[in-house]
Amino acid sequence: MSKQKKFLLTEKDIPEQWYNIQADMPNPMLPPLHPGTKQPLGPDDLAPLFPMELIKQEVSTERWIDIPDEVRDAYKMWRCTPLFRATNLEKMLDTPAKIYYKYEGLSPSGSHKPNTSIPQVYYNMKEGVTKLTTETGAGQWGSALAFATQYFGLKCEVFMVKISYNQKPYRKLLMNLWGADVYASPTDITEAGRGILKLNPDTPGSLGIAISEAVERAVMDEHTKYSLGSVLNHVLMHQTVIGLEAIKQLEMAGDFPDIVVAPFGGGSNFAGTAFPFLRYNLQEGKKVRCIAAEPASCPKLTKGQFRYDFGDSVGMTPLLPMFTLGHNFVPAPIHAGGLRYHGAGAIVSQLLKDKLIEAQAIQQLECFDAGVKFARAEGIVPAPEATHGLAVVFREALKAKEEGTSKTILFNLCGHGHFDMTAYQDYFAGKLHDHHLTDEQLNYGLKELDKSIPIT
Repeated sequence: MSKQKKFLLTEKDIPEQWYNIQADMPNPMLPPLHPGTKQPLGPDDLAPLFPMELIKQEVSTERWIDIPDEVRDAYKMWRCTPLFRATNLEKMLDTPAKIYYKYEGLSPSGSHKPNTSIPQVYYNMKEGVTKLTTETGAGQWGSALAFATQYFGLKCEVFMVKISYNQKPYRKLLMNLWGADVYASPTDITEAGRGILKLNPDTPGSLGIAISEAVERAVMDEHTKYSLGSVLNHVLMHQTVIGLEAIKQLEMAGDFPDIVVAPFGGGSNFAGTAFPFLRYNLQEGKKVRCIAAEPASCPKLTKGQFRYDFGDSVGMTPLLPMFTLGHNFVPAPIHAGGLRYHGAGAIVSQLLKDKLIEAQAIQQLECFDAGVKFARAEGIVPAPEATHGLAVVFREALKAKEEGTSKTILFNLCGHGHFDMTAYQDYFAGKLHDHHLTDEQLNYGLKELDKSIPIT
């Protein structure tokens, strides 16, 4: 009998609540600090940037947060997403492991990012906000926010990391199609951008720089707010619809994962997939291994320091307790997709510090090799971000083969690579190379951190 290939849910199965892992963490996170006073932040400190409902979600320790009906209605455009058994990949790898993937590339923007852009824009709209600013790396978040603002009738301004702006013109055009204004960051239209360009006119840009520009634009206009696609607690929580659906689908398959894998940039992809399964570890004592896959060119989880740091390059954002390479760290201009951020979400950082999750750093040639093999086996071309998770899946599947053990592996195929063909073209042409960070490069950003801020 052939194995069932895909497991489908209906619209009525769209989760009615998001899962908030803060309710189950054994050690609470340290508080975010005001960038000026270095004192713990209060809700009023965040009000210039975010609507109050998102601020409440950011600090909530309630286990379940209701999803508004208007958000669930919007989710119906692409949710529930399918879960696939990667039978062809299992055969290619000749592994006893069972491999499943949750495919988030069916959203309008082609990735998991609308899972949070839709609710973020909804809450801003309800509070009378008329415009949102944001940053984007490879463009998946920028296009998701452009889609959501178009859906709810808001204006959108996107600061796109310059190297990605130049590498991915169709991502920019997709944002323009949905009505967004897109700028190659750093720009000369913000004080932050002008300062960076004065120091380094040829900078490839970074997410930290783009965040500084977006935040600056938001605080200058009372009708404009800032929207973030990863890192913050409410963003990670919105993405848990991925894992919550996957739990139901694996029940349909009569299975449960031994290992959960997802790519890692700031944390939303990994959190959305892994946190609902990590709940079984925290509440029931299960032993699911949750592995975050990050690029070796930006290895904050595997080589960064756990301490307070700014979320942006200029120092306008709150100080967050996180694993970081330092807010001045500028990653190499390689095809790591959108995984170029210098820091990690505070929740993920605390969980890693407490050894409740794992992290692996992957070089880009191993990533693209995995992406090509997956496309040839399963037919879907993965986004470069997703290939990081795939590379870890390959490692774990081959390890199961060596050990002769059957492991069930779940990973999040967070988006398709239809706008990333230049990266695959460069890979086939032999233009891509692994990038090994020197100690000097790793220490560049870390040496600038304020060592006076206590952290335990």
